[in-house]
Amino acid sequence: MPSIEEIRNRFENDHFAMETTGVVIDCAEPGKAVCSLELEERHMNENNVPMGGAVFTLADIACAVAANGYSERKTVSQQASITFLAPAKGRRLTAEASCLREGHTTALYVVEVKDELGTYVAHATMNGYIIK
Repeated sequence: MPSIEEIRNRFENDHFAMETTGVVIDCAEPGKAVCSLELEERHMNENNVPMGGAVFTLADIACAVAANGYSERKTVSQQASITFLAPAKGRRLTAEASCLREGHTTALYVVEVKDELGTYVAHATMNGYIIK
């Protein structure tokens, strides 16, 4: 089983999430992952709250790590839905992804995005297609 450092190194190839956006993989285990994002000025919209795209990117990469971090099979996004619940009040977002069901060709993940103050910022469900 790969170490957390090996998983981080593997996902360095996701240049948009890791380099451009600044997401960090905090922890991972089979079917679960936690990723975080320190909010900076570049992540804010004109209302001075995190841009929906930054929040979605965090949720998406957390799902990718949960699905692919420990799997021999590759899972790619098939469908994603995100509901923005409240603007973040803190300076750090955390996305916790977990697998609800994995079958032969599809999987369903749920991702909760919160800030360090406990604000529930977004809820996402993501369907993955498993490539054999």
